[in-house]
Amino acid sequence: MRKTGLVGMFLLLSLFLTACFNNSTGEVTSENNVGNSAEENIDSNILELNSITVEEIQDFAEAPELSELVESGELPKVEERLPKKGDIMIEPIEESIGQYGGDLITSWEGADSKWTVGKPTEEALFRFNEEGDDIEPNVAKGYDVNDDATEYTIYLREGMKWSDGEPFTTDDVIFYWEHMLKKETFGKSVYDAYYTVDPESGERHIAEVTKEDDYTFKVTHSFPSPNFLKRLAIDNKWFFAPEHFHKTILPEFVGEEEAETIAKNWGYSDVKSLLSETGYYYWMNEEIPTLRPWVASNDPHSEEFIMKRNPYYWKIDPEGKQLPYVDNFIASKIQDPSQAVLGVLGGDINIGTFEIGNFTVLKENEQQGDYRVLTWPTVGLSSTTIQLNQTTQDDNLRELVQDIKFREALSFAVDRGQISEIATNGIAEPNQAAVPEGVVGYQEGWEQQWAEYDTEKAEQLLDEIGITERNNNGFRLYDDGSVVTITIMEPNQDNSEFLELIKDAYENIGIKVNLNYVDEGTFQDRKYSNQVDATTENPMVVNVALRPEVLIPLRVLVPWQGDYGLYRESDGEKGTKPEGDVAKLLEYWDNIIASTSEEEASEWADEIYKLHMKNQWILGYSGPTPHLIVATNKLHNVPEQRMFADEFRDLGHGHPAQFYFSE
Repeated sequence: MRKTGLVGMFLLLSLFLTACFNNSTGEVTSENNVGNSAEENIDSNILELNSITVEEIQDFAEAPELSELVESGELPKVEERLPKKGDIMIEPIEESIGQYGGDLITSWEGADSKWTVGKPTEEALFRFNEEGDDIEPNVAKGYDVNDDATEYTIYLREGMKWSDGEPFTTDDVIFYWEHMLKKETFGKSVYDAYYTVDPESGERHIAEVTKEDDYTFKVTHSFPSPNFLKRLAIDNKWFFAPEHFHKTILPEFVGEEEAETIAKNWGYSDVKSLLSETGYYYWMNEEIPTLRPWVASNDPHSEEFIMKRNPYYWKIDPEGKQLPYVDNFIASKIQDPSQAVLGVLGGDINIGTFEIGNFTVLKENEQQGDYRVLTWPTVGLSSTTIQLNQTTQDDNLRELVQDIKFREALSFAVDRGQISEIATNGIAEPNQAAVPEGVVGYQEGWEQQWAEYDTEKAEQLLDEIGITERNNNGFRLYDDGSVVTITIMEPNQDNSEFLELIKDAYENIGIKVNLNYVDEGTFQDRKYSNQVDATTENPMVVNVALRPEVLIPLRVLVPWQGDYGLYRESDGEKGTKPEGDVAKLLEYWDNIIASTSEEEASEWADEIYKLHMKNQWILGYSGPTPHLIVATNKLHNVPEQRMFADEFRDLGHGHPAQFYFSE
């Protein structure tokens, strides 16, 4: 990833925020965010600490609560719980060596918001580094790859254990691959990362995963896969599952009848639901062993979901203290997003992530609330978008939204300056949805495509399409006399101001708009059943060659694609067959996965970005804004800045296991 443009963009942002909020309530400066190298920003003592190897560490330490369990004989000594010494992972420290104790408390809207706790606690086989431009070992301790990138040998940490003390070995990888992922027991197809394409026939070939020994396995591709580990770090972060647990619930091992009984006893209506929760959202269940720093300890439907310290966690700090520092990770249930802000202001929440719309109120109360507001850059195409479902079930509307002139008209119809001022506090540039300069995929001129405010042009385009007749209220009519209507379904009440502006702008050119606010669970159900005509979901993409689904319909995920992704995911048995430029997206993606080098893959990725620029399937009305990380001033080792992106696991990119509280 090129970083120069991002640095420049956020330098301007920092300067702007400093000018706006340089007062007694606190100020945002660029001092710690841009303009300096990492070495200049980190204390030399920390650099020295973070260079320590595990062989240099003489003794290990643990949390007092664990020492008590060791003394009582309920838990083995810390040295016996960690991997063998050479395989223990040292987690780099952001600011200083921490102390044990305290509870990380964040907010969530209940068990449906599983990723609120999932991302910060996740432990992937490989994770992205601090800069986000490469992967580094995590659960795995290393790898080898052959010259043509067809064979990857992956090494695990010897002596590593699940949270229940059972050994974690290659068998857990092979079991997951053979009995869960390939058999789709938890409702997910085999991820694209595991496929390569025959460049001559176009036929897709699935990889082979084989055991070498208890701590080594191989992934062998039929054709080169130069981006495999990066794609693995995005697609299938946990390439493992506890065999000893899943053998007790999978129908393959216990039988269909017993599996039904287990599902009912666990409170699920059927086996499918049980396996989805236990095979994919596994960290929510206290019965399931994990490798995470904290493990579930109660029902996720409780008012507070509590994850307690994992006594077998396999990471230490540079002084040999077993992580995590913090005792518990707690998700406190809220009914709507505004309660999260109130929780921060009242001191009930000590760590949280927020959209830029909350910046003013959070910043103005920073000193009084004894917390700090950090701005982490994002990789969004836009901070305010409208995604029109290209396969909507409404025949009339589908014909319209697939017409490039209709999308162009809806772009010209909106005053982006007004959107920027009201929806983003004037922080975002009044741009089109486009890859920002400095990020992989940037195209000259994309940010300003169809970005002028020109209602006459918008009206002209709609007339050219043929929807010229209007009713007494001024709304345009289809040939059958029905009103041209877009229903925007929205799960986020924070977007209400933006949507009211969109409604006014669209209706000003004769397109009726209905705003339908629903809860997140309902929205996801409707999205996956192709019942969302339009929504505001803001697309984030680091690199389409690594995370394609936002821009390419490979599965049901992003609203603008509708049923196109289902067609690809089901091998043409379901969904809507892509045609025209949408079909080209898939063709170019297949060329990416058939590429023999990262350079070749990048060239095809650029063609995909050009198709998006040409078609503007995602309409944006302001440029990307940073994401806000709010942390109490008593919480330390929270990075001043990291790239906030799903690929990097949002707050998880700051490695919360090394967060700690001062007295």
